[in-house]
Amino acid sequence: MYVTINGKLADPGVVLHESNIVRMCTRLIGGKGGFGSMLRAIGAQIEKTTNREACRDLSGRRLRDINEEKRLRKWLEGQEEREREAIERKQKKLEKLLAEPKIEVSLNPSYEKERQELPERVSSAVDAGWQVAGSSGERKRKSDEVLQKKKKAKLWIDAELSDCSSSSESDNESPNDKIEAGAMSDSSNKSELKT
Repeated sequence: MYVTINGKLADPGVVLHESNIVRMCTRLIGGKGGFGSMLRAIGAQIEKTTNREACRDLSGRRLRDINEEKRLRKWLEGQEEREREAIERKQKKLEKLLAEPKIEVSLNPSYEKERQELPERVSSAVDAGWQVAGSSGERKRKSDEVLQKKKKAKLWIDAELSDCSSSSESDNESPNDKIEAGAMSDSSNKSELKT
């Protein structure tokens, strides 16, 4: 058995007061065996992860951030080397493209002759085409003039525009000219009405 006073294990020779709560408990013998081996088995399963990125170091920074900084520094240090390698690769590629082909092909002499004459024939054909296009341009201009003559008369908008243009011209005239022009138009209107 063992004694507790106010929830704490009592020492021998303790003085008791009236307000103290004293409990006497009996100890149980035995227990279930094999619990330690179960804990060891579960512990082995729990420790499968090796990712400690979310953990923090002693200064409070996440290990993920620290590792990312290290990777970035390493990448920046290798930047010059990568650029140099890229330039070397481009240079090698250009050299390969500029190098003469190593394959020797024996072509038919008539084909070779025709192949050399082909650019000259193409340029002469283009020149002839330009000459024909230059002469056909005059024909196009004539047809454009004919189309312009055949266009329909404009709607009432033209009448307003012509009135605007005549009014702007009449604004520049003196008042005496306007009176004379008005008198002449009145007389022409009267003569039209009589006939």
